[in-house]
Amino acid sequence: MSMNNAFAVFLFVLIVLMGCSRNNQKGTEQDAYRQIKEELERMVLKDKNLKHALLLVHSDKYDFHWKLAFGTTGTEHTPITSDYPYHIASIGKTFTSAVIARLYERGEINYDDPISRYLSPEMLENLFVYKGMDYSNEVLVRHLLNHTSGIADYWEDKPIEGKSIKELVIEEPKRFWKPEDTIDHTRYNQKAVSSPGKKFHYSDTAYNLLGKIIEEITQKPFHENLQTEIFNPLGMDNSYLLYRSEPNEKSPYPILDTYIGKYEVSGFKSISVDWAGGGIVTTTEDLLLFHKALVNNTLIKKETFELCSKDVARFGFGIDYGYGILFLNIGKMLIFQPEELNMWGNFGSIGAFMFYNPAYDVYIIGSFNHSNYIRRQVRFIIYVIRTIHKMLNMR
Repeated sequence: MSMNNAFAVFLFVLIVLMGCSRNNQKGTEQDAYRQIKEELERMVLKDKNLKHALLLVHSDKYDFHWKLAFGTTGTEHTPITSDYPYHIASIGKTFTSAVIARLYERGEINYDDPISRYLSPEMLENLFVYKGMDYSNEVLVRHLLNHTSGIADYWEDKPIEGKSIKELVIEEPKRFWKPEDTIDHTRYNQKAVSSPGKKFHYSDTAYNLLGKIIEEITQKPFHENLQTEIFNPLGMDNSYLLYRSEPNEKSPYPILDTYIGKYEVSGFKSISVDWAGGGIVTTTEDLLLFHKALVNNTLIKKETFELCSKDVARFGFGIDYGYGILFLNIGKMLIFQPEELNMWGNFGSIGAFMFYNPAYDVYIIGSFNHSNYIRRQVRFIIYVIRTIHKMLNMR
């Protein structure tokens, strides 16, 4: 499911600026753990719409591994544990980018390839028509990856007529969505926003096209590529693509409740609308395995990761987007904050987050599982890294 647009990003940066002054205390590792735990619990308790939250904070360098879970799930209000699987939404775009990167390293695709090399004219029809010009032959793979292709977004953008996909997901909970359905929605109900390479516009449709490119190259379903390229090699045994595959090890816990506004949708078949743009279900421990593999260059090579990191487009003030990777420049976003707080990773529109801070070798992974937390999750992530920054500078 997609992010809000750049204006919404600007709004949550303002919220960050207004609200990041809470953790002024310095102290020990125990103090930092307690402060972060109390803040997580406070966020759940103060909001009647928020049912629970997950958090994993890990550092190999400083040897800590904090697993936190607070709140309840299900109609019986069962207290959750940190081992519950959950939907990670647009963090899945980082996985799609990683599969593309592995194909690139094997010489099966190039970032500057036109997507028309892999996708038929019928698939691309009317997706990239801007001001009367069809740019489908000029769109490159990298344009899809960093959201500069000009294509509309099936999830956030309003349709020319009829209901939005977001409305249909709620109104038709038993509907199974194929990726072609979402692409057709953009084809027939939306318009391109620019010519290729000219403008950042977040698009789940773009990532579903990347999923179709992966299938065309490998001649295997997208979910099988996730399994063979990422889940199996990394031992991510609790991870799978919802409604398309199963985990290697079935969890004793159900998927955590997930809210789009006031609607709890974890059991809706219609959230199959998420595919290569973010349909993965996983756990915080599995997501840590994935993120560490990116950091340590065991999944893709350092040179490839640098390619994915350098060709960035501006998402918002202090926020850049590479190939499925989002960069938070905290030193730019917040006045008087050090560059050591900068992080990279990704987040999802239902409050899921996965970020790494290179300065302190800290991973921050978790979710609030609520669409209302796309802004507040960033505020919380910054709170966590500032707390750790203060702790480590007291050692």
